[in-house]
Amino acid sequence: MRTLQKLTIAAILTMLMASCGSKETGQLTGVLDRPGWKPINPYGMVYVPSGSLTIGQSDQDVNFALVQRPKAISIQGFFMDDTEITNNEYRQFVYWVQDSIGHKLMGHDTKEYSDGSTGIDWEEELQWSEADTELDKLFYTKDERYAGRKEVDTRKLIYNYEWYDWKKAAHNYYWKDKKNDRLKYIVREAVPVYPDTLVWIRDFSYSYNEPMTRNYFWHPAFDDYPVVGIAWKQANAFCYWRTKLWNSFRTERGEVNTEDFRLPTEHEWEYAARGGHELAPYPWGGYYVRNAKGCILANFKPGRGNYPEDGGLYTVRADAYFPNDYGLYNMSGNVSEWTSSAYYENAYPFLHDLNPDVRYDAKDDNPDASKDAPAAEKFGDPKTHKRKVIRGGSWKDIAYFIQTGTRNFEYQDTTKSYIGFRCVLTFLGRSINDFK
Repeated sequence: MRTLQKLTIAAILTMLMASCGSKETGQLTGVLDRPGWKPINPYGMVYVPSGSLTIGQSDQDVNFALVQRPKAISIQGFFMDDTEITNNEYRQFVYWVQDSIGHKLMGHDTKEYSDGSTGIDWEEELQWSEADTELDKLFYTKDERYAGRKEVDTRKLIYNYEWYDWKKAAHNYYWKDKKNDRLKYIVREAVPVYPDTLVWIRDFSYSYNEPMTRNYFWHPAFDDYPVVGIAWKQANAFCYWRTKLWNSFRTERGEVNTEDFRLPTEHEWEYAARGGHELAPYPWGGYYVRNAKGCILANFKPGRGNYPEDGGLYTVRADAYFPNDYGLYNMSGNVSEWTSSAYYENAYPFLHDLNPDVRYDAKDDNPDASKDAPAAEKFGDPKTHKRKVIRGGSWKDIAYFIQTGTRNFEYQDTTKSYIGFRCVLTFLGRSINDFK
């Protein structure tokens, strides 16, 4: 009864304050003009609830017993792409970057928006087929054209973005940085966005894969296949662009922005891959890579080189095979997936048990540095510092690497024909069920 009385009084106070503008009543009511909030469910993503798990190798492995020691951890809820990012989805990013550069070349970047900012006027049309315009700067020169075709010079598709180094700011901003210079923690990147299509040739010596190089990213036959040839920083740039695209749409509708799209941490990935099953060696449970009928359950390298036995010689559609119990496809096999985590063999013993993660912003090599520049400027960080965790195994890996608990790594500045990625988005709130 007392609760009902409190609610009635609060409702009356709210109406009184609404009728009197911002006049105070002497009561602690909180700010009343706050926007409403309902949790989103982004297109193509599934909800993974908060929970706990025991990380570590999910099957006996003597060699890696000290690298992946068991540890109980908890993970905050998040949304995750139900498939790996596909060629067609990534192509939307490439086209956006190409168009944005074209608009700037044509002087279409001075439009004033309602919030006082200036930017690209996307309603302007770009006449790509017309000759002798500023857009010609984006194409290969006549000397570089192949078979006389006029094609966009993909080396010029550079995306500029920035991210905030929250960890560095947390440790230095108030306690050590007396000037409180915020610019020290804003990192600006310029990243070429076009996939490295030559990986299909470079990854395999004495092997004929030129048709994949020519067709995999562009041919409609591969639209729904996972994008590959993406370096770690390219994947991060895609996440930033996706956040900007989504938040711009929500702002125009007068809605509140969300958290940022990003790469999953190593243990968010493992938690999601298990589909809610503790110590499951594979996303479908365990303990084998075939079902009762003998059908293979993922796209990997069965046997000793029998690549097509599982239904795919290279990659397969991103939604092939059955999803796990969270609704996630190909968490084992098809392509390995970038995570945001730095790879250290001994990371498990010192990880926190709440949303564990290890980050390191490794500096890449700088090919434009002068000959007399210091080694640190020319070569960046040591190679071991550039290792990023990849998970899930791929179409060219044996069964061991497609286990949910198997850790592996690749260097952040490399591209491979068997590494892709998917995005996650942190859920804001305790549980999605609270809003139903």
